[in-house]
Amino acid sequence: MNTSGFVKYAGAPVALAICSACGGAAVAPSNAARMVTAAHPNLGALTRYPTILPDWRVKKFEYIVNDYGTYASIFDYPRSDEQVGTIDNVGGQACTNVLYGYGKKFIWIVAGGDLITEYRVPKKLIKILSSPYGAPSSCAMDTNGDLAVGILYGSGGGDVVIFKNARGSGTVITTPLSEEYFDGYDNQGNLFADGFSNSGFALVELPKGSSKFRTITTSNTVEFPGSVQWDGTYLTVFDQDANATYRYTVSGTAATLEGTVSYSGSSDCAQTWIVEGLVYCADAGNGDGEVFKYPAGGSPVAVFTGNFDLPLGTVAAEK
Repeated sequence: MNTSGFVKYAGAPVALAICSACGGAAVAPSNAARMVTAAHPNLGALTRYPTILPDWRVKKFEYIVNDYGTYASIFDYPRSDEQVGTIDNVGGQACTNVLYGYGKKFIWIVAGGDLITEYRVPKKLIKILSSPYGAPSSCAMDTNGDLAVGILYGSGGGDVVIFKNARGSGTVITTPLSEEYFDGYDNQGNLFADGFSNSGFALVELPKGSSKFRTITTSNTVEFPGSVQWDGTYLTVFDQDANATYRYTVSGTAATLEGTVSYSGSSDCAQTWIVEGLVYCADAGNGDGEVFKYPAGGSPVAVFTGNFDLPLGTVAAEK
């Protein structure tokens, strides 16, 4: 079984984080990626901190999801920047039941292989879905509760599986992408996904009510695909190479850049999650989790301390 995480480091694309418990050979992606474990030989080592007693009465929690087959680290910022808990045997990316901001009581983690798990905040396992279509690479929820799970390599390329009401076996929809990395809904129920096509970075859209993805042309160049998320005003795409969030208005098949939020001090935000006034970064390069002001950007206002093993995903939710 192949499991995949998508990060870049020092200007070079890095893909295929291979779970040590999984068998099978890695498939080399077309964009000359290197294996994460080879590119980050020291990031797998755990940094141990004193155990602190978690206070589950706290309503807001943030999650840094680590390498496939490892764990998710739980935080309660801004109450503290120290780790307060762990979800074991997961890894990859995460999402929740809001377009942006703190999710309401539940989160999802796509854990590599074919595991798609739902948790009640902060860490109670609720449900497991499976994806026989390929290794999940991303997830997003619309306001109706439908769960969209990206598939890195599906039927000849990147696919997306839509689980109606986050249940059942899902409906597979092919995309123009050769590799699907991230996805996210806008406030109109349109689903966007990014990744690579044969010609480089690509952004695609599944309009609400449609059964076919179309390619969206951005007015600027995006070097390496990152998180796709609605921020309350704009559709955003994070560029892992530029360390920046691009804010777009979308009309037809054109995405017009309306602003850029740049960050300093981070190395490689493998996934970001926007809440009101802040953005969380799972930093695969620095091996930690970081908090930035949004849309101001700049230097981090907080750096999480705890146990990390190649951070790949992040999300935030409240009880």
